[in-house]
Amino acid sequence: MLDSPLRTRIKICGLTREQDVDAAVEAGADAIGFVRYAQSPRHVSAARAAELMRRLPPFVNAVLLYVNADATEIEADCALSTPGCLQFHGDESPAECARIARACHLPWLRAARIPADPAAGFDLLEFAHDFSAATGILLDAQTQGYGGGGKTFDWSRLPPSVPAHLVLSGGLTPANVGDGLRALRSRGRSLAVDVSSGVEAVDPDGAPLKGIKDAARMRAFVAAVRAADLAA
Repeated sequence: MLDSPLRTRIKICGLTREQDVDAAVEAGADAIGFVRYAQSPRHVSAARAAELMRRLPPFVNAVLLYVNADATEIEADCALSTPGCLQFHGDESPAECARIARACHLPWLRAARIPADPAAGFDLLEFAHDFSAATGILLDAQTQGYGGGGKTFDWSRLPPSVPAHLVLSGGLTPANVGDGLRALRSRGRSLAVDVSSGVEAVDPDGAPLKGIKDAARMRAFVAAVRAADLAA
């Protein structure tokens, strides 16, 4: 039992294998993300996602991630499996997100892609207002793809008070997640974390094996989050 009242929720995303799902659950993940975006190297089919979800025990949430997907595809996925949440990571409008989630009877997250250049003029407060029906706003670095790029963004540029539950993502690792929590803990209604590339296995040259998780890194990530909770 933690001495601190804080318990940061942890999502591990982009899983593709049974052993990785089991290891993530054993490490203490609160949510497991499955990527339903065909252009991602971490993509799994609807049937595969449903198969992996069946391994999850009670109170570990399954999240299906989409990028500009057709509503009928998402509704078919939800009829095949039992996710706990949808995550929209593309260019979906507030109305589109709400309509799809309502049809699936599920809560939803909306990813905000934070540009590296401050001159790009991204306004997180306006974004959070527009997507106020979302369960939370996931903060990710803007990359050429849609997430999973292993890139951080400048946390100091975020507004000091955002009227939303926030999920910090983008380049998180066991080494830096504590810094991210300390930087952003007070800036939203609550703060969770989402990791993908930072807990992946690597090849002999140190490059991530995308979609293949490393059990030791997942354990280290969860331990770093819990250490930050205790220190808060």
